[in-house]
Amino acid sequence: MQRETVGMDQRLLVEDKLSSRVEVGGLGQTNQHQCFMPRRKKTFPCGHKGYGQVCHRCAQDHEAQEQAVRSLAEKRQQKMEWEATFDNDPIDLRELPDYVVHKARNIIDGLSERRNYREFGGKRLRHNRSIISIPVTRNYRMICREEGNVTIPESVLSHEDYNVCKPGS
Repeated sequence: MQRETVGMDQRLLVEDKLSSRVEVGGLGQTNQHQCFMPRRKKTFPCGHKGYGQVCHRCAQDHEAQEQAVRSLAEKRQQKMEWEATFDNDPIDLRELPDYVVHKARNIIDGLSERRNYREFGGKRLRHNRSIISIPVTRNYRMICREEGNVTIPESVLSHEDYNVCKPGS
């Protein structure tokens, strides 16, 4: 610190090279004056320029890349869990859309609880009365076979496949 006395009432304190502080009259009143040199940008090892300790652009890109990897791992885990649920199904539902799979599983659960196929809007086919068609959605039908008092699901077909495989049409 360097002190200079200007008259009896005023003292000037110079604290550092970047800023100066003037104390007027010894009363503790200060006036802030900033005189500084412009900051220089660094060139980081990656080639980008900036002021900080690290390249924020590369740090942001790195964080986004890590987030993408985490997201991909979560999606992969969810897909594996979804695929594992098909092992418990009595018929193959793998090729169907998700919403059809959920509705088909609800119907299968209802049939396994001995609920009547008519509760799901099902009907017997005219040419073979032991085969039952249950609408899953507007575009999909579940084909079931009745043996005794038990309704056994056999497949889920799209309405195009259903109309082709149905004899008499």
